[in-house]
Amino acid sequence: MTDKLTEIFAMTLNLPEDSISDATSPDNTEAWDSLANMLLIAAIEETFEIELHTSEIETMKNVGKVRAVLEKRQVALV
Repeated sequence: MTDKLTEIFAMTLNLPEDSISDATSPDNTEAWDSLANMLLIAAIEETFEIELHTSEIETMKNVGKVRAVLEKRQVALV
């Protein structure tokens, strides 16, 4: 079972959901470039109806860190 965050990453990066893990990052995922990063942020904000702060975005270096930011803001990922 995947969560909404995994679905966002899979759809935006055009990757299978089962290839997305908390370790997925721009360093190990060719599709995660600067444009994809902007699209990911926009999709996360739209899906979860939040506005991410610049300081939060700067910490989002992999899926796990994105998940941690959202959990800290008490965003339901399921």
